[in-house]
Amino acid sequence: MQPSCEHEDTDLLLQAVLEGQNYGAAAAEGTRCPSVSVSRNSPAKRDCLVVAVLCFGNLINFIDWFIVPGILLDIQKYFGLSDGKAGLLQTVFTLCYMLAAPIFGYLGDRYNRKIILGAGLFFWSGVTLGSSFITESHYRIFVLSRGLVGIGSASYSTIAPTIIADLFEEGKRTTVLSIFYIFIPVGSGCGYMLAAGMAKSTGDWHWAFRVTPCMGGLALLLLILLVPHRIQRRTAVHRALSISGTILEADEKPDVHRTAKTTWCQDVGSLVRNCSFVCSSLGLTAMAFVTGALGMWMPLFLYRAQVVQGIVPPCLQESCNSSNSLIFGGITIGTGILGIIAGAEAARRLRKRNNKADPLICATSMFISSLCLYIALMVAQTNILSTFIFIAFGELFLSVNWAVVTDILLYVVTPRRQSTAIALQILVSHLLGDAGSPYLIGVISNAIQARNIPSLQWSFRSMQYSFVTCAFVGVFGGGFFLLTSFYIEEDRKEAQRL
Repeated sequence: MQPSCEHEDTDLLLQAVLEGQNYGAAAAEGTRCPSVSVSRNSPAKRDCLVVAVLCFGNLINFIDWFIVPGILLDIQKYFGLSDGKAGLLQTVFTLCYMLAAPIFGYLGDRYNRKIILGAGLFFWSGVTLGSSFITESHYRIFVLSRGLVGIGSASYSTIAPTIIADLFEEGKRTTVLSIFYIFIPVGSGCGYMLAAGMAKSTGDWHWAFRVTPCMGGLALLLLILLVPHRIQRRTAVHRALSISGTILEADEKPDVHRTAKTTWCQDVGSLVRNCSFVCSSLGLTAMAFVTGALGMWMPLFLYRAQVVQGIVPPCLQESCNSSNSLIFGGITIGTGILGIIAGAEAARRLRKRNNKADPLICATSMFISSLCLYIALMVAQTNILSTFIFIAFGELFLSVNWAVVTDILLYVVTPRRQSTAIALQILVSHLLGDAGSPYLIGVISNAIQARNIPSLQWSFRSMQYSFVTCAFVGVFGGGFFLLTSFYIEEDRKEAQRL
């Protein structure tokens, strides 16, 4: 007995929706039911390859992000920069990153995401390579180059998570997002270590900017060869699975067509009314403020603490001691991997008992992280080992939140607005977070130094006192995540109804 053609025609419809084909053409071929064959293994393998390529790109993205902090001492000396001007480098990068994010979010919801990813990757890799040839008399051009790299990075950070969201359902999505976001701390740590290692081995910090463009070229090639040209929106798959007959209703066409008719203002207006999205985005903003300041200034702060204690001499050589960047990079990688895995696992287990588990995990980790950071700052002048230990714990609890926060967004926002939501979250979190924190910490440090007699002691204390701001901002972040827990159940149900 042969299987029913009507049943296989429904399967063929699902395949057509998955592959973005025209149903009429697929149905015409459906008369040859016995010849229809769909591989069950190839989609899973394809999805794994896509995730691997996206993770590799995310690694390069964050290596480029943290090359400058890894060799900040050398850059300060080369261009003759104060703390404020040095912090401006990271601030310009982040400002351009966040301003470009909404543009790429709009494009990602409406146009081919593979092309946007590839163009952004090619652009930021080329600019990074070009910045390695800038001389000491062209500081402004160097600042401009960092801003352009931020624009390229925005295309990647905005669109890549939405591709993962389309490939995996909620049960697996948190795990896959955790893998993807592990490469934030891994890339950040590698950025410190790559920069410090290249500066030490070559005696010229410019070589730190010539490695990632080669990696970017490889990532672009993998993107072209292994990532499908089109990945169907997840809503289309859901609708195809819910069809009970063999006819695709006119109002059940893939959501990508309906998205094209939705204005950006309508999308933003809907997101602003989503309390869970707003509160979790403000919590993420506090996280970004803290991580931006830590990422930019912590190796320099550790160096100044060691100088005050007499552990290392002041930097008077051609190439400054970058050992703190290497250690801090290693801490960032280790705590980042452990924190993201722990956060994802805690979320997976606690969701079964409490529907509010995700925001509560984020709130708790922010409070603990702020306490650890404050203790690290207070003991830095007397015990550098304790400082490293408490910094490690502070970064560990910060890293717990990365995948969890993104997963909150993905289930409280309807899929057809996810790229826009991620872009808007990037805009807000960086505008009020790490876009300003590196520069703000540097300006506060300059102001404190200006009011006191120049000395190694006040050089350290100025950075210590300005860093205390981060601990208090972290507490506010925990409060916003607590607010998220009050609204998350209702907003999640609303997103599922749309």
